[in-house]
Amino acid sequence: MRLALAATVLALLTAQAEAQTANSYPNRAIHIVVPFPAGGPSDVVARLLAQRMNEDWGQPVIIDNRPGGNTVIAAQAVAKAEPDGYTLLMAIDSTLVMNQYLYKSLPYDPINDFEPITTTTKTVSVLAVSAASGPQTLKELIAKAKAAPGTLNYGAGTITAQLMGYRFHKAAGLDIVYVPFKGTPATVNGLLTGSVQMIYGAHATVGTLIDSGKVRALARLDRNAPASMASIPVLADAAGLPNLEDMSVWLGLVAPKNTPKPIVDKIQRKVAEIMAAPAMQEKAERIGAFPITDTPSEFRAFIRQEAARWEPVLKETGIRFD
Repeated sequence: MRLALAATVLALLTAQAEAQTANSYPNRAIHIVVPFPAGGPSDVVARLLAQRMNEDWGQPVIIDNRPGGNTVIAAQAVAKAEPDGYTLLMAIDSTLVMNQYLYKSLPYDPINDFEPITTTTKTVSVLAVSAASGPQTLKELIAKAKAAPGTLNYGAGTITAQLMGYRFHKAAGLDIVYVPFKGTPATVNGLLTGSVQMIYGAHATVGTLIDSGKVRALARLDRNAPASMASIPVLADAAGLPNLEDMSVWLGLVAPKNTPKPIVDKIQRKVAEIMAAPAMQEKAERIGAFPITDTPSEFRAFIRQEAARWEPVLKETGIRFD
């Protein structure tokens, strides 16, 4: 009985201490680690958030770019950081979902080494072809691929884009050869130079080329997209594949495991407030990012859901990075 009472008292004292810590948070600089070089979508989103967090909280919010290792370097660094809310990670889907199936020995646990805070944005990708030499419609592309199996190829610069192509081609019964590129910009260049006949890439990267008439978007891979993409057909609908799921690249903010819940909740509320502002939504959509937020528990459930969705696909493909 005394042990139970002591445990209850200790829990109450701990909760009170965490609440007091959250009330004073932040009282020094916050670091948001971005696993990509400066200038990419995740970096831009992090900087937009950092600017508003700095203005509202009166503390510096520093962007720490740590590219390399398919986001492993940055994730490992944050997983080992002090769980005090002053080191956060702007994670991408591969960081928290795909990497665990791509490496035999991952130096961090995507499920157990982090406290999910909230998703921040998603990037809608398109299936694009050359406007000069490519097909006019998705159905024309499918017919061409079926008429000559193994003669068309597609480019992708990220694991998610590669998997987008794999899922669609399998569902449609197409034999299209994968050509790897390092990043979406290189993939787009491959399309423009004729190295590949089609690509899967972020609309943010190919949008200006679509507007200029150099590239044609045959389909978008997510039906929930900004209004500016409304004229681009949804892949599942245009291909007549109602069971083909929406696919997109998403970003989310996480903290090291055991970061106090009151601090996690405080960060989540601030990010949700910032992302809901019309000015922020306009800036984010300008770079092709679609603002979305959720609660820490919802984000945790979403990560597990995504892991369950992609695990069998990755095992089926046999893709490994080690």
